[in-house]
Amino acid sequence: MDTKKQIKQAVEISKLYYLDGATQSQIAKQLNLSRPTISRALQYARDTNIVKIQVTDPLQDIAGLRQQLMNKFKLKNVLIATPAGEGQAALLAALGKTTADYLPQVVTDNDVLGISWGQTLDAVAKHLSISERQGVQITYLKGTVANSTHNNYVVEVTKRFNECFHTQAQILPLPVIFANQQVKEMVTQDRFIDNVIATMMKTTVAIFTVGTTAPDATLFELGYLSPAEVQSLQQTAVGDIISQFVNQQGQIVNQELTARTMAFPIDRLRGLHDSILVAGGVKKLPAIRAALAGNYANTLVTDVDVAQQLLAED
Repeated sequence: MDTKKQIKQAVEISKLYYLDGATQSQIAKQLNLSRPTISRALQYARDTNIVKIQVTDPLQDIAGLRQQLMNKFKLKNVLIATPAGEGQAALLAALGKTTADYLPQVVTDNDVLGISWGQTLDAVAKHLSISERQGVQITYLKGTVANSTHNNYVVEVTKRFNECFHTQAQILPLPVIFANQQVKEMVTQDRFIDNVIATMMKTTVAIFTVGTTAPDATLFELGYLSPAEVQSLQQTAVGDIISQFVNQQGQIVNQELTARTMAFPIDRLRGLHDSILVAGGVKKLPAIRAALAGNYANTLVTDVDVAQQLLAED
């Protein structure tokens, strides 16, 4: 058989075998050839690179992504969640379970665990297991009051974290953003509120996420900000970190707004033993990038798509 005919036969047999899933016996019968001829053609196809077989180990790929991200952003740890399906619900479930499974490795006795609210933290809370740690305190990293038309998941998150760590979370019964700084300062002089804030400032492990500046961003929908403020933030910020809006470099874009925001100062995240950023989905990519640029997290929990895009960017 001349080479051209041999190649043509090998290609035909390879397509039937590898693409259509036909067995060697079925191909032999269909093409009126012997089984040994089919076997030799398949071997020839592999030997001459007509067919190239590649085995991809997804676990190895993820391990490589983790290490590259840790190196690039000088992170202590990176966890990459793999959603079981498509869509936001599957993504949140994967992020939540990955984070919840990781917490027993970092939370120790007598830690002060700072948490936030929202769908991402609710997903984490849903996957928590009862902890054996003793003396753990739970504190919110920002005000917990929302208007009645939106669920910020404070009730659900608080209940599950309390059950997990056998404690009673310190809730900040205040809005996230006040109308002006003077009102905020007056309210925080209350002895009870001052004690809660003092506990918040002792946070040793923080779990937080980032928000976007899209029209449907939670902070915009909660009604804290005027239309003019929203428009300004959309022009200058890429998202928020614990309700404090930042630019691409992770720098706060509006100091006046931050001064009337009831939240853990983001610059203090840098000094924590564990500062865990939990966020995924390409919509949050600019805000995730900003949080990493500002060195606010030493641990990142995200998904494969975001991980790959973070590495692809200069």
